[in-house]
Amino acid sequence: MRDKHIQVEEDKDLLKAIQKAVSENVNTHHEEIQSAIWLKFAFYFILIAGTYASLYFINTPSLFILNYIVYGLASLLFAFNFAHDFSHDTIFKNKKWNELAFILIYTIVGGHAEAWKERHIRSHHFAPNVKDYDSDLQITGIIRVIPGSDYKWYHKYQYIYAPFTYTIYSLFWVFIKDFVIYFSGEQQPKDKNVYYHISFWIQKVVYLTYIFILPLLLSNQVWYVVLLGFLLMHFILSLFLLFTFFMTHHVESTLYPTTDENGFINASWVMNQIKSSNDMYPYSRSANFIFGGFNNHIAHHLFPNKHHIHYPHLNKTLYQVLNENGIQPNQTTYWGGIVSHIRLLKKMGIK
Repeated sequence: MRDKHIQVEEDKDLLKAIQKAVSENVNTHHEEIQSAIWLKFAFYFILIAGTYASLYFINTPSLFILNYIVYGLASLLFAFNFAHDFSHDTIFKNKKWNELAFILIYTIVGGHAEAWKERHIRSHHFAPNVKDYDSDLQITGIIRVIPGSDYKWYHKYQYIYAPFTYTIYSLFWVFIKDFVIYFSGEQQPKDKNVYYHISFWIQKVVYLTYIFILPLLLSNQVWYVVLLGFLLMHFILSLFLLFTFFMTHHVESTLYPTTDENGFINASWVMNQIKSSNDMYPYSRSANFIFGGFNNHIAHHLFPNKHHIHYPHLNKTLYQVLNENGIQPNQTTYWGGIVSHIRLLKKMGIK
């Protein structure tokens, strides 16, 4: 799909300059880096293991529900920090080990790993924010963020109702969207085989069993407390997930490249990646530790095969090159990104 972008010589030179500067200034082969990655893995693994085990020992219903929510957020951050990097083969040298680890972690959060990777790697990363190319834009018709897309009367109120609809997204994704994609055959690998089908059903059964059925049967809580904890966990992690996701590409300043009648994108590949992405705290190691590089989205789209632990240092070089070429990267704070996203919804609610 990269050949669907227009070719701009200046942008080709820019990409070469960025790659050259990063290769000269960013060392990605330190043993210390590998140690930091596995220490981080241990931190998040202990966090999710501890909060999950606590579900079976807590007697107080309110603490049980709170622990359920904390576990859900912790497992999501675990996926942010590791499943995403495993999907890009940035941790193990062996791609099969990366794939296995990616599937295991994705199973923890309930999504169908292979279908998500297919959409993410082969669609979103090649043409972010481009209608009909970026599958991440195909979320729901009740939210309008693409200029020129179909307008409905209720979009006028989307900046009001959107945060409420966001709360059910993970339930929709896990129990509806994945099944619609699976049975429709859309956005699936061309070479799907028996393993693909078995993997799908195992992932769904394992998720539902460990996250709901086992707590229902083995915890010290009555069924409606477990159900309430399960639902509140999904409501809150959905809100965090979608606001974080939308801030990476859908704020007021991000670009939505269009296509001509032949399907060619009116932006070069490198400018599509830069202008369609938004950063949050690009130099902050703390933010990078929490968001797993999602806050450094420009760097991720330009260097998807580099582990996110490098991004704060890499951004110093990247931003310098961009500024020297008169390019101002999109950048917000976390809360500023939420406000900017709401403003975008309000703007796109005007016919």
